[in-house]
Amino acid sequence: MSSDYRLAPLLAARMLGLALLVLGGLVFVATAVVVLFSAPIALLTAAVVVCVVGIFGFGWVLNRRAWIVRLTGDGYRVRFVRGAGVRQARWLDVEQVVTDTIAGSPCVVLRLRSGGATTIPVEVLAVDREQFVRELQDHLDGRPGARR
Repeated sequence: MSSDYRLAPLLAARMLGLALLVLGGLVFVATAVVVLFSAPIALLTAAVVVCVVGIFGFGWVLNRRAWIVRLTGDGYRVRFVRGAGVRQARWLDVEQVVTDTIAGSPCVVLRLRSGGATTIPVEVLAVDREQFVRELQDHLDGRPGARR
């Protein structure tokens, strides 16, 4: 049993907006090069095509392919979260799961037997907080040696 949790739509929209700004800057620079240096108009056309393809490609990746948390039968993995701590571990290594508010953001903290911890801010996930905690608990309950 594997579960992937994607980026929240609001954050995906912010990232896409940033990509629009960067790619718009590319079109601006290409336009300036064409006007100031009499470069061929094909340069501007190529820049616009690259930007359009880039926007749609980046949007597709954000929406369909980019996962933040992956829960599998063996353990979990977290990516793209600054300050997450331990980014992956086996379920057998998880000692305790607690919810906490860190810097004003609700988080799930997985405390490990080794003394490390993984902090997952649930606001960055495209899932309801309670549902995420329930599914996380289901994975923990399914590990070998878990108390039921």
